[in-house]
Amino acid sequence: MGNGWLAEVGADPRQRAREIAHAHAAFVATRELPAAEAGLREVVARSWQRSSDARVDVDRHPPVTLSGVELGAYRAGHPLTRVIDVLRQLVGSAAEDGEHLMAVADADGRLLWVEGNREARSRAARINFVEGALWDEAHAGTNAPGTALALDHEVQIFASEHFRHPVQAWTCAAAPIHDPVSGRILGVIDVTGGNIVANPHSLALVRAAARAAEAELWLPRPRTPGDSAVRVQALGRSEGLLRLDGQRIQLSRRHTELLVMLMVHQQGLAGEELAELLYADGTCPTTLRAELTRLRRIVGDLLASRPYRLTAPVGGDFLEVAAALRGGGLAAAVSGYRGPLLPGSEAPGVCVQREWLDTQLRAAVLSCPDPAPVRAWAEHGGFHDLQVWEWLAGIAPRHSPDRAVASARARQLREDYGLPDPGR
Repeated sequence: MGNGWLAEVGADPRQRAREIAHAHAAFVATRELPAAEAGLREVVARSWQRSSDARVDVDRHPPVTLSGVELGAYRAGHPLTRVIDVLRQLVGSAAEDGEHLMAVADADGRLLWVEGNREARSRAARINFVEGALWDEAHAGTNAPGTALALDHEVQIFASEHFRHPVQAWTCAAAPIHDPVSGRILGVIDVTGGNIVANPHSLALVRAAARAAEAELWLPRPRTPGDSAVRVQALGRSEGLLRLDGQRIQLSRRHTELLVMLMVHQQGLAGEELAELLYADGTCPTTLRAELTRLRRIVGDLLASRPYRLTAPVGGDFLEVAAALRGGGLAAAVSGYRGPLLPGSEAPGVCVQREWLDTQLRAAVLSCPDPAPVRAWAEHGGFHDLQVWEWLAGIAPRHSPDRAVASARARQLREDYGLPDPGR
C-alpha cells in the first residue's frame, strides 16, 4: 500500500474512485483492510481502521454542536480569529473562484468557518459540512480536516477514500495550524470541492496557508493608536535602545531579546516557553531567572511573572514596520526599516521574527506597482537584491530616471553574480 499524503488518482479519476469504492465496501463488510495490491494508500487504510474502531456510521452525518450566539462567542475568542483574514486571502478567494469551499476548524475538528462558492456551500450543508459541526475522525470518519488533525500532517482525501458514503462525492485537502510558541495544534485549514481538488496544487495551497497563518501569529495583537511611553529600538542594532520614563537606556543583547519576545507574545509566556525562544540548545532555568531579575531592575514593575509578561504597552520600531505592512503602508514600512531585527542574535524566537519581517517586507516590495517605495527599498535594504532592481526597472515609467538607474544596477548585479544578461 502507498503511504503518500497526496491522493493518487491517475489518468481516470472516476475509475480510480470506483476501485477505491470496491475496497471500501469490502472493508465495511468484513472490517479487514484490503491487501497491498489493492493500491489503497496506507494513510487512508489506517484512517478507515480508526473510523471503524470509533464506530462511525458510514451513512450518518456528523453532529452540529455549536450554532448561533454560542458559535459566534466561541469563534470570537479562538486564536484562529486573528488569522482568518490571511486564510481568506490565500485560500478563500481561490475557493470562491474555483467553486470550492474553504473551511477552518479548531483542534477538535469543529468547523468554525465554512466559506466559498454559494452553490458548493448549499451542497455541503446537505452533509452537515457546516459551521459548528464536528469533523474529527471520531465523528465524521476519514476526511481531510479530521485526518490532518489525527496525524498532525497535511493530507488530501479523494472521493471514495472518505469513510462515510455521503462525503464520497467530494475531495478535500487540509493542513494543521500550530501555535508558534508551544507547537500545539490550534486547528486546520481545508479546501473542499470536486475531483478537481485532487491535484498537488490544493495540498500545496493549504500547506502554504497554514505556514502563513503561523507566521502571522508571531505578530503581537494590534494596539490602540498612539505612541507608547515605553519604546524599544531593535532594527539594525546589535543591542536594543530602551526609552523609559524620559531616559534612553542601552540594553544588553539578552535583555533586548527578552523584551522583544515579551512584546511579541503579549499574552505572556511560561518560563519553559521563554527559554525555548531564547536558547537554541536549552539552558538552566536558573540562568533565565537571573536574566529576568536583572531586566526587572531596569524596567521595574513593567515586567511581571507567572506568566512572564509586560504590564503596559511597549512600542517598538519592528512592531511599527509590521503594523505598516499589515495595513498596506509599504512606504511607511520601508521608511521605518533600519535594518534586520537584532542582526547578531541567534535566539530562535528572534530569528523567526527577523526572517518573517524581512520576508514580508521583500514580498510586499516585489508586488508593489508604485516605483517610489520600491526604489526606496532598493537603495536601502535591497541594494544587492537583483530581483528588486529588475522589478523596479519593469514598473518604472519608460525613459524615467528610475528605470535607467534600475536597469543599470540590475546589469551590474548580473555581472557581479556571473549571470547572463537577458537582453542580449
